[in-house]
Amino acid sequence: MSTVATTPFKKRSDLLDFMLEVAEVSAGTLELEKLLPTLAGLVKKVIPCEILAILLANDKGDTLRIRFAIGYREEVIEHLRIKVGEGITGTAAATLRPVLVNDVRKDPRYLNALDAVRSELAVPMSARGRLVGVIDIQSTQLSAYSEQEQGIVELIASRMAMAIDNARLYRRVVKQNRTLKTLTSIAQEFTSILDLDALLRKISELVRQLIHYDSFSILLLERGASVLKHYISVRYNQRVQQDNVPLGRGIVGAAAEGRQLVLVPDTSQDPRYIECDAGTRSEVAVPLIVQNRVIGVLDLESDRLNYFTEDHVRTLALLAPQIATAIENARLYQRVAENEARLEADLGAARQLQQHLLPECCPQVEGLSLAARCVPAQQIGGDLYDFFTFPEKHLGIVVGDVSGKGAAAALYGALVSGLIRLLAQQNRSPAGVLRAINKTLLQRQIDASYVTLLCAQWHPEHRAMVIANAGLPLPIICSGGRVTEQRVAGIPLGLLGQSDYEEVVVRLAPGDILVFASDGIMDSRDSFGQEYGRHRLARLIEQHRELSATALLAKIFHDVTNHAAGAPAFDDQTALVVKVK
Repeated sequence: MSTVATTPFKKRSDLLDFMLEVAEVSAGTLELEKLLPTLAGLVKKVIPCEILAILLANDKGDTLRIRFAIGYREEVIEHLRIKVGEGITGTAAATLRPVLVNDVRKDPRYLNALDAVRSELAVPMSARGRLVGVIDIQSTQLSAYSEQEQGIVELIASRMAMAIDNARLYRRVVKQNRTLKTLTSIAQEFTSILDLDALLRKISELVRQLIHYDSFSILLLERGASVLKHYISVRYNQRVQQDNVPLGRGIVGAAAEGRQLVLVPDTSQDPRYIECDAGTRSEVAVPLIVQNRVIGVLDLESDRLNYFTEDHVRTLALLAPQIATAIENARLYQRVAENEARLEADLGAARQLQQHLLPECCPQVEGLSLAARCVPAQQIGGDLYDFFTFPEKHLGIVVGDVSGKGAAAALYGALVSGLIRLLAQQNRSPAGVLRAINKTLLQRQIDASYVTLLCAQWHPEHRAMVIANAGLPLPIICSGGRVTEQRVAGIPLGLLGQSDYEEVVVRLAPGDILVFASDGIMDSRDSFGQEYGRHRLARLIEQHRELSATALLAKIFHDVTNHAAGAPAFDDQTALVVKVK
């Protein structure tokens, strides 16, 4: 014989007191985690029951999920999803009317979650004209509930539905505010990270603050490629390796090819799903798009069925453009850094080669002491100096300054150096060498390039230096304790045809000094824009004329460096010191 529960309210005042308690509880909190256990306690207070579940509808209102339960196994609570319209609970939700079943074994709608259940009462909760959820109580006894219990649960449901709906709205607002704050901080963090691997790791961490995934992956697509390349995967907070995915294959490939978010509530029911992790039950893949071009896919997986909600989808839709832009910026930076590294390596090799084009040391010459140095403004430069031998075995000296800076100037300087070596063997005088180089450069027709070049020839038997000049600053002579400039001029090489170059002969005595310098020495500026100048260079030479050629050269560069006081050099600096023994 079955037993039927009876109402606990002996007097009308008892019912009123209870409903006041329900009203007080419903108004007492906006925290869903506190509200649902309290609601269950109210039901159990008036209707003893062994099995109770409070199920809430999803945002679409088409699926119910247990949010609080008594008497259910954990796996049932975790995985059970009931479509509105299915089962006894789903029927109550669809019709917004209570369903009372005295013997569930005779009702085909019953969804068997517990074998021992015999009777069930499902009462819907609605607010603002929409489904909120269902209060479902079950018993192992037949006909355990009557219309009286149904009426009491209906009263509780009618009062609590609005409270639950308000709590869910409050929770959604709090979550949205937290999401917006997180998105703002994410945007700020993303812009500060330009290392791609560090950025991807940070993305995995920040996304987890918003969505508690079990697996996270980002796959990227190169321009013109048909395969999504795996860049990062995290499962249970550990980095793992995954395979690349062809476009159009799997959930990830479908998102990239279709250029739309793909949400899969149950991976076992989607033929596109490719199993990478055995525990995965649901998945969402979001294409990453920059300037209408798919650059990759963000993929999240969960070990729970129907885990990803509409809120998750909205969050990912807001987040994806920021992630895509940050990744594209990081990849661009990476390409620039790689190109710069290659350029640095090339410039280093070019610098080493250019150093080999300059003399390793100054030659030992009868009657002279020589010292020379070239300091490029960049890794490689366009200044040059060299020593060679004229046909009569006289020492030849050249100091030059190619127009421009960097690699182009260095290459032009290398060409000029080669021409000097070649043409010096065919000409007996400095002016002849300059004319021959000028003619050859004009024949090559190298636009917007020229070189200022001074060429000198030493005659030891007469202690005489024959000098021809094509636009280099005038040589400075220190003789008898006096410093003067030697007037000798000419048009830079490679500009005009039929250019002629004069020669001057400078007679020197023991202790006399000749200094040839490029304009990078005189034009060196400090942080205020003040030039070093020829006057300061001349005064320095006069003050330190007793020094050796090597020591004087070091003094010149030391003084130029002190003048600049850390200001960057904008031109190559070259000086060559000749001192007569």
